[in-house]
Amino acid sequence: QVQLVESGGGLVQPGGSLRLSCAASGFTFRNYGMSWYRQAPGKERELVAFISSVTKSTNYPDSVKGRFTISRDNAKNTVYLQMNSLKPEDTAVYYCAAVRLNAWGQGTQVTVSS
Repeated sequence: QVQLVESGGGLVQPGGSLRLSCAASGFTFRNYGMSWYRQAPGKERELVAFISSVTKSTNYPDSVKGRFTISRDNAKNTVYLQMNSLKPEDTAVYYCAAVRLNAWGQGTQVTVSS
């Protein structure tokens, strides 16, 4: 079955960095665009990064552009989210998703606090 497993979340100080990973299985990973979403308490889930399947083109909202970088390793069936210059407002549960498959990971908590 389709499975997405995130890792790499944690507590970091403002200005710090984290790298999230998402290991995929149960589908042909290289054929699907992959996304990272986040959801903060009391807020709607929002897209923070997308990477396409073939060209590996990327998209980001203005809130994270220049700070977050999504990448993928099709040989390892893994998608990454490098997060730099983290701010307290980046605190949320982060999910990876293969939206075309309606497949979501369980989420990993990122907390930015001093």
